[in-house]
Amino acid sequence: MAAEDELARRRYGKLACRVEELMAGSLRPEFEGYGGQVLLSVEMVEDLGGSAEEIRRAARAVGRRLGWKMVTREIDGRVFVVDDREPPEAVRDLILQQGVRNMDGVWGRKSGRQEVPTSRRDNPVR
Repeated sequence: MAAEDELARRRYGKLACRVEELMAGSLRPEFEGYGGQVLLSVEMVEDLGGSAEEIRRAARAVGRRLGWKMVTREIDGRVFVVDDREPPEAVRDLILQQGVRNMDGVWGRKSGRQEVPTSRRDNPVR
């Protein structure tokens, strides 16, 4: 029984290390540690070798170490991990601008054609 517990502890430790790599890798230096998010497809969840609930539990533990305000969800086998802290205004503006550039790329538009809201009251999303 003790051997099974040790094996489970080691397996969870490896899973947490892999999840931490994904979470830390989602951070952009210019966002000063804010705005981290990871989306794991069903296939990625299987590749990590844990259940969705185990991955969410590992992500919550890692998030506490990283100082994230964690939100995790599992929807149809996919796992969502999000840092839900409110970033400083300057960082929030950078995140919004990057989001606009990303969407412009998806929609085939040139970035900068549309004004990006820079204050909370101008941002209809929040």
